[in-house]
Amino acid sequence: MFMNFSIAQTIARLWAPRHEISCSWLLWRRLCAKLRERGRNATRESGAFLLGYRADGRARITDFILYDDLDPHALDTGIVHFDGRHFGTLWDICKQRGMSVVADVHVHPGGAGQSSSDRDHPMISRAGHIAFILPDFARPPVRTESVGIYSYLGGKRWQTVPDAARRIFFHIGL
Repeated sequence: MFMNFSIAQTIARLWAPRHEISCSWLLWRRLCAKLRERGRNATRESGAFLLGYRADGRARITDFILYDDLDPHALDTGIVHFDGRHFGTLWDICKQRGMSVVADVHVHPGGAGQSSSDRDHPMISRAGHIAFILPDFARPPVRTESVGIYSYLGGKRWQTVPDAARRIFFHIGL
């Protein structure tokens, strides 16, 4: 029997476990800075659609589009209210870039828990969609353990990624 394996793949799996979703630290830093900027010094919520690729049940974030770049009035009330009429533009951008929306993110003034509005109105209402909530308006440092991570199950039901599993589920690195 012939066995086909790669030493590089074996080492990579030992040193870098396969996370559900990942993002480079440089992109994550840029995203958090933009969320703070659009949040106008912690006076309002802000958010973004996270774009990237899916393969083998995993997702890689490679870009983002801020909500108010698509809907100029999305942040006017101090909380995120995205007008669904702007989804067409989002889908066009995804098609042009050959990417898909792999998650969304928004900031909260306090902790990273979901509000009733967050639960009742997912940005992408498709089972398996991931929503991140960053606490304290994304003030640095934004650590993986402090990020709220929620997986949409459908029917306004969510599964919360427990604190202890967040570092395994979501990786910020290379």
